[in-house]
Amino acid sequence: MVIKYKASNLIEDFNLNAKTTLTELSEMFGSEIKKGTVLTEDQCNIAFEHYTRQAKTADFANYLNKKAEAPKQETKPAAPKADKKPAAPKQDKKAEQPKQQPKNNEPLKRADGTIVEAKQPKQKQEKQEPAVKQEFVTVTVDTRQNNVNMDKFNERYDELAGTKSFGGGNRKNANMGGGKQKFNKNNKNQKQNPFAKKKQETEAERLERMHLEKARKAQLKVQIPDEITVGELATRLKVTASEVIKRLMMLGVMASISQVIDFDTASIVAEELGAKVEKEVVVTIEERLFEEVEDTAENTEKRPPVVVVMGHVDHGKTSLLDAIRKTNVTSGEAGGITQHIGAYQVVAGGETITFLDTPGHEAFTSMRQRGAMVTDIAILVVAADDGIMPQTVESINHAKAAEIPIIVAINKIDKPTANPDKVKQELTEYGLVPEEWGGDTICVPVSAKMGIGIDDLLEMVNLTSEVNEYKANPNRRAKGAVIEARLDKGLGPVATILVQNGTLHKGDVLIAGTAVGRVRVMQNDKGERIDVAGPSTPVEITGLTDVPSAGDLFDAVEDEKLARELAEKRLQSIKEERFNSVQKVTLDNLFSQIAQGEMKELPIIVKADVQGSAEAVKQSLEKLSNEEVRVKVIHAAVGAVNKSDVMLASASNAIIIGFNVRPDATAKADAEHDQVEMRMYRVIYDALEDVKAAMKGMLAPKFREVELGHAEVRNVFKLSSAGTVAGCYVKEGKVARHAKIRVVRDGIVIAEDEILSLKRFKDDQREVAAGYECGIGLEKFNDIKEGDIFESFIMEEYRED
Repeated sequence: MVIKYKASNLIEDFNLNAKTTLTELSEMFGSEIKKGTVLTEDQCNIAFEHYTRQAKTADFANYLNKKAEAPKQETKPAAPKADKKPAAPKQDKKAEQPKQQPKNNEPLKRADGTIVEAKQPKQKQEKQEPAVKQEFVTVTVDTRQNNVNMDKFNERYDELAGTKSFGGGNRKNANMGGGKQKFNKNNKNQKQNPFAKKKQETEAERLERMHLEKARKAQLKVQIPDEITVGELATRLKVTASEVIKRLMMLGVMASISQVIDFDTASIVAEELGAKVEKEVVVTIEERLFEEVEDTAENTEKRPPVVVVMGHVDHGKTSLLDAIRKTNVTSGEAGGITQHIGAYQVVAGGETITFLDTPGHEAFTSMRQRGAMVTDIAILVVAADDGIMPQTVESINHAKAAEIPIIVAINKIDKPTANPDKVKQELTEYGLVPEEWGGDTICVPVSAKMGIGIDDLLEMVNLTSEVNEYKANPNRRAKGAVIEARLDKGLGPVATILVQNGTLHKGDVLIAGTAVGRVRVMQNDKGERIDVAGPSTPVEITGLTDVPSAGDLFDAVEDEKLARELAEKRLQSIKEERFNSVQKVTLDNLFSQIAQGEMKELPIIVKADVQGSAEAVKQSLEKLSNEEVRVKVIHAAVGAVNKSDVMLASASNAIIIGFNVRPDATAKADAEHDQVEMRMYRVIYDALEDVKAAMKGMLAPKFREVELGHAEVRNVFKLSSAGTVAGCYVKEGKVARHAKIRVVRDGIVIAEDEILSLKRFKDDQREVAAGYECGIGLEKFNDIKEGDIFESFIMEEYRED
């Protein structure tokens, strides 16, 4: 504890001479002491001891007289080091003139017992000099070897003083730095000079210096990671970077201050500099964020199996799921091809089964592959009249790569041309030997159309699930995979996810790829809102900040702030990968790039309704590249074709291919102005065939779409006699009775249908022009909503010149 006791308080309390006392204190403590200087507790103890001893004698006259009567006793040598010839001490002039003595005239002693020699005034010294020379011989007395009892000072003093004495010498050899300091005028002036070059060391600075000295004596401990820069290593070792670089050069390593070195090299340098090295364990954000729970037999429970339906196009995968779910989903798909991955749950034999419907077309290979990685059982649908096809082989390879059991459903056995034995024979060529032929592959003949063999198929799925014992831990945070994702205009990013382990609750924080958010709404496969989703449960959620990619893994976490930090880190990594993927010109690849300059390039912009479809279309188009033409998708995204897409296409001389989307009015006008070609498709076969034909220079379509006009739905009427009727306002062109209608909602194509009725008031009309209202009824589509856009168009046959 520091006592705020100033030198001025000491002078006042002991009634001392200010100038003399300040000089004595400066000599005593080895630093300049002023009236305003705050004395430390140790300095106060020493000063109190000294001036208390001075004031101990009550009668100074008797004391001085006794000293004058016995000068020989005072001149007795006190130190064995006195090598000069003994002589009589000088007569104390102050004893002869007691009236001129100061009040405190006892000899001044330092803390180690040293007597400070004070010179007499010059004038008085000359007057007494003859008498001194006649009667006495001058002797220099060294009293610096007197032992001082330091035990009376407390432990704090020992800590602060260390091995230093007040004069700067060694405490064990208290000789004041090796030479006697003279108390003269020059020394005095030097100490009291406020403009002296030497900066006065404060108590805090002295303590810090002593602490650093102790730290230097102890061995430095440093933690070094797997990789570290030279500058960072120097900072941790408390040395200059040049010292580290010099040590590296001695090891044969030439490195700059910003260069990264490995742990082994850094540890050698650190040990050479006297440091103790410890390996720094870097804890990643993933390790802090994700829950590491080991699933054991005690904390796991039985879960429903996840089954993927795979096979060749048009072999009846969706029809088979339709028969299983007792619903009709095929009619809502263009060309009878499943366009998106869907997830459904059914109950068969008292057991729940989760189905993933992956599209069978080769364009969706990546989506099917992701589906195989998150599933337990694969149902391979093979048409009994077609046999093994190219997409069937791909499906077999994906299932084998995922190491999941395969159940073969031989479909369409109700057809006269069905030949199940031929299918079994072809399966053996790919390592799938039926059970009845001595193998381990289950083959079930079914007819999705007639409902034959469906129960047998589900029974085989339950049997396979029972044998493999699929289990999960429901008492942990959820984790799983994103099946599909899209951007909804009203709901924002919407993701269909499959919970693989743990339990997902409404309100949980999720991170999926670069998307983070809190689950706001959770719906099951029947469209019902739920609050909890256990293992093997597919749900559709909203609340994410971005649209994740199909196949991304998701995790439920506790720290949303840390999750957003991880998402930013992942996004930055993706940007760096894209930047690094740009091929730079070097001497090695210069020739090949010059050769590629002769190759034509077809830039394409892809827009789709969901992320999975956009990725699949992109991959399929890029696979069409050949030696003459390279197809390059420069942009693939989700949503309607907008103005920025047209601007990019115009600048890149690209064409725009839309899949289940439509361009908005601004984009359409800009495309016509900039002469950008836009082609919209609902079936991917058509897009691929058109691009193939264009690459071969044989593109000669026989039909083209002619747009007649647009009408906006402003009211929807439910009539018992006529069904659903849309009250529309024709905004542009005309709506013709014989034309087709395309229903567009938020830039996404919902349906294409024929006009059942077109009326104004109660009269039927052949066509309705722009600026008029009308009522439109469609033949099949009834889910009409206010704000929908009806596009009226016809297909026109034409011949190129």
